[in-house]
Amino acid sequence: MTTFTALQARENDAGAFEQVLIERHIDDLPAGDILVRVRYSSLNYKDALSASGNRGVTKQFPHTPGIDAAGVVEASSVAEFSVGDEVIVTGYDLGMNTAGGFAQYIRIPASWALKRPQGLSLREAMVLGTAGLTAALCVDKLEQAGVTPEAGPILVTGATGGVGSVAVALLAKLGYEVAAATGKAEQGDFLLGLGARQIVLRSELQDGVDKPLLKERWAGGVDTVGGDILFNVVKSLRYGGSVACCGLTAGVAFKGSVLPFILRGVNLLGVDSVELPLVVKASMWDKLSLQWKLDGLEQLVEEVSLTQLPEVIGRILAGQLVGRVLVRVD
Repeated sequence: MTTFTALQARENDAGAFEQVLIERHIDDLPAGDILVRVRYSSLNYKDALSASGNRGVTKQFPHTPGIDAAGVVEASSVAEFSVGDEVIVTGYDLGMNTAGGFAQYIRIPASWALKRPQGLSLREAMVLGTAGLTAALCVDKLEQAGVTPEAGPILVTGATGGVGSVAVALLAKLGYEVAAATGKAEQGDFLLGLGARQIVLRSELQDGVDKPLLKERWAGGVDTVGGDILFNVVKSLRYGGSVACCGLTAGVAFKGSVLPFILRGVNLLGVDSVELPLVVKASMWDKLSLQWKLDGLEQLVEEVSLTQLPEVIGRILAGQLVGRVLVRVD
């Protein structure tokens, strides 16, 4: 029986959660259409929540997190995939309640997997991962809402994070004037290097929570944090502007009113990358591999092994990470 290495999140005798490397048997994996030998994964905030025992993300422990995986098909029971196909898997239930990408093997339904676009390597796909896919979806939503580079500055909140950093780079590539908002003032050079034209401190976006409207500043926005900061961005949109919302690190609730919507005609656009139809995911990955392909991805990424993951999970929960974390699955 083939064994493989996996990171397992489990509750110890003291009631605290820990992450340890274990050996698993392939026969212990859940049923599925394809068996994938994972080459790369990536670390997202949701992975850290799962790894630390958040039962809103993962209900049953012990568990292997990892909502992203890129690898090679080693067995398939469906015609759509053959042994040797290189595939990308993001979202759905992977790494939430189904054993995820922080392991050398996953077994999944065929409906979760995409064949790797020719313009991206497996490694590049996981430098982007769910964060990059989400950033692309946000930009796509803004474009669909009519936000153009000529409309004015675009604000990205949580700009040093995974989604935020990719959004800054992607918007800059497409010709937008990007304002990068962050609580990490010392990362200004990093953000300017990604293409941001101005740095906005997070504290500036926290003022005016009790006001129904704020001065018009932004033609659009990508919000990765939620909470009152999100609605302050909404209140600061120029007439007809739009903000794409995809995160909640600053909270799930905000103080809001209808005034920005009925006086300025602005739009709050929700973005989900988890249960999105596979055909939509495929179209975004195609864009990211062709006309939206980013140069200089290496400046965004820290590469780690499965062995190093527990320490890095602690750092992301403490808000100490910048950019993306690529997980090399040896």
